[in-house]
Amino acid sequence: MSLRTHSTATSILASLSLALIFSCAAPLAHPQSQPGDAGKKSHKENHKPISSAKVHNAILWQDPGDISTKNLFYGQGGEDGQPKPPFTFLDQDKHDSNPKFDVRDANGHSWRVKLGAEARPEIVASRLLWAVGYFADDDYVLPRATVPGLHLHHTAHSVENGDEVINARFARKPGGQKRIASWKWKENPFFGTREFNGLRVMMAVLNNYDLKTENNAVYSDKKTGRQLFLVSDTGASFGTNSVRMKNENGKGNVEKYAESKFITHETNAEVSFGTPAPPADLLMESGGLLAPLYFKDRGYDWIGDDIPRADARWIGSLLDQLSHQQLIDAFRAAQFTPEETKEYVSILEDRIAQLKAL
Repeated sequence: MSLRTHSTATSILASLSLALIFSCAAPLAHPQSQPGDAGKKSHKENHKPISSAKVHNAILWQDPGDISTKNLFYGQGGEDGQPKPPFTFLDQDKHDSNPKFDVRDANGHSWRVKLGAEARPEIVASRLLWAVGYFADDDYVLPRATVPGLHLHHTAHSVENGDEVINARFARKPGGQKRIASWKWKENPFFGTREFNGLRVMMAVLNNYDLKTENNAVYSDKKTGRQLFLVSDTGASFGTNSVRMKNENGKGNVEKYAESKFITHETNAEVSFGTPAPPADLLMESGGLLAPLYFKDRGYDWIGDDIPRADARWIGSLLDQLSHQQLIDAFRAAQFTPEETKEYVSILEDRIAQLKAL
């Protein structure tokens, strides 16, 4: 190596080191809301982690009953629960990277609408979680919907003619439920149980890599008095299994889903999965500027590791009760193409078979 080449390489390494130092010292900036922002309504929901002192009558999973009879096209809300036009625009949530806003439908129901890359994969993920006994919102994807008066502060590719949304996810909590908190993967009343480990496996099945605390919700159900623990945001699914700088191409991407690793390590007692994968490419892609995000995401790696084989096999036995047509229906509901659906279902059935064989 020439002296000049060595000097250049040294300068690059020094620059990367400085980038890492400064990026670790300063937190990533977040947009600040201004007085009078219409989006402040979205903060009526509590996103702070629940304390152990406030946990009572908590539940993470319930017996799903006859899984083979569940309708995965209409999901938990059923055919009658679909959002009904015309829609009235209410408000925008300006505190999220994906465009979200609230509407009211013709039946007087309020819906949270999500646009962008996460809308379609979230439909499939929530249907599969609901099918095997975990809690989820009532949600649907509408191929097209007109929302008069729609006004977004940041735009999306899925908006046409100013007020027409395409492949938009409409979600609402079942009647009588209210979000009261979030919950942490390492601090919750279910840690170590079969049902909790099963949820960890489901995240790997879905390739849901975005497992931060604010994506977990605690709902208060006034009908039963129970606190329902669920993963409330599963949009980063069915694509790559780790965070990247250009995540739009990594969510709901069947090619990335096919390329990703599922089971990565086995022992006689435990099994480890590829999701969530360490975001190793994040440092390279950002030149070290996203080091805080890298180290934050590294803190979730354990969720897919060292899960008892029996617990993983249990989830496989539940998923195996879903028919080929039910799996097709889940992807059809999300408006994936027939070609994408066929490939997704093939990969999913192979993952279920691997779980059953543990």
